[in-house]
Amino acid sequence: MIKLFASDLDGTLLNGLHEADRTIRGAIQEAIAQGAHVVPATGRSLLPAGEHGFTGLKVDAVCANGSIIRGRNGELLKTFTVDPAFVEELIRSFPQICFDCCTPDGMFSSGSFEMHQEGFARDNLFRRIVMRGMRARGGTHEEQFFDQSISSILSHDVCKINCRVTSDGLERELKAFLADHADTVVNAPFDPVMFEITDKDCNKGASIAWLGRHYGIEEDEIAVYGDGGNDLVMLRRFRHSYATANGSPEAKAAASAVIGRCEFHAVPKHILQTLRSQRGRVMIE
Repeated sequence: MIKLFASDLDGTLLNGLHEADRTIRGAIQEAIAQGAHVVPATGRSLLPAGEHGFTGLKVDAVCANGSIIRGRNGELLKTFTVDPAFVEELIRSFPQICFDCCTPDGMFSSGSFEMHQEGFARDNLFRRIVMRGMRARGGTHEEQFFDQSISSILSHDVCKINCRVTSDGLERELKAFLADHADTVVNAPFDPVMFEITDKDCNKGASIAWLGRHYGIEEDEIAVYGDGGNDLVMLRRFRHSYATANGSPEAKAAASAVIGRCEFHAVPKHILQTLRSQRGRVMIE
């Protein structure tokens, strides 16, 4: 019996417009009505229930690549924080990069808004359109504060650090820096043009397993869905793991099976099929 369904958002659970439409909401509502947990598992920093069309739905959320776990009412259940000494060293070593430091209290950025925006300049036109759509459909997830001092940033629990760099040389330097600190942090971006840095032991898979234990759910009673780089550990960890057909080759290889495309509601359809199959087995027994 699957008692917890955890899914990445963009490219997986959400439709092509990066929102939860009627079909998606209906599947979530049916799962909840049958006593299952539905868990968006996202690289996005925070996920209030009112974002992305989830208004009124009692969903837990694994946010910021697993570093922030929230309950059905938005309450903070657990965080996995980045070593403050590493955060300080990172920001001091790369003053030319705007580091967006995700905390349960909001996003605190080491650079200016202009520096933050410059990071998107390297995206091709198609990618810029996609990212603009994600931001527009997602709404405002949290307060973001720019030009923050290191002491101000470190006064909060930093759970995840996002950034985009503006040159190939700077990208190589940052990757080398992170390689030197592989005993402390991991970089697991959903897209190769980004950096998404968390504690080395933090990932979506570990946090979903923690949430399952929190509710008394075994790992073989969990189904997970993903499509990209920050889903790989999660897809490899669970027996019931599914990649969307539009996902990366790595995600498809990591999953136990490949289902349809997100644009055609592959995940909500699979959730409903699973629920109905389980209901049939229970009735027979």
